[in-house]
Amino acid sequence: MSEKITIYQLGNSIFSNQELAIALSNTSCFGELKNGKVIYSIYEAIYLAEKGKARLAGRKDNKKITKTKHTKEYLVFKDLRDKGFILKEGLKFGSDFRVYDKSKKPGKDHAKYLLYIVESKKKLSLSDFSAKARIAHTTNKSLLLALIDSEEDINYYEVGWKNIL
Repeated sequence: MSEKITIYQLGNSIFSNQELAIALSNTSCFGELKNGKVIYSIYEAIYLAEKGKARLAGRKDNKKITKTKHTKEYLVFKDLRDKGFILKEGLKFGSDFRVYDKSKKPGKDHAKYLLYIVESKKKLSLSDFSAKARIAHTTNKSLLLALIDSEEDINYYEVGWKNIL
């Protein structure tokens, strides 16, 4: 049985300070190294636990770190991470995630995509679509839409920007 990373939660911070966590962060870009700790998103923590690489420890108030594995964000995170892409939160860009190509490292390279998740039963207005495309274009990224249907299948659409004049 291989050693697992123990991931803790203190307030809103989900982290580990184990050497194994730091090594995995350096090789596979899970979490972000800050002050000797690896800080994880909830999706990274759940993904690592699901893959058998981590154990989610209880919080100080004895509640377990939980978030349903079937949120639309987690479904997309898991699908793209399984395909080798690296995903980081995209809040600063108004997106669901920033997506890095398989050979790129956050902090050293720029994300290739700004990813927005759309459920197939919901409509995306033309003005929202245009705003998302414009943000991606002005940040030198491509817009990637993840369309999730009622059976939780995901289709991805890359949206480009073309100047015709």
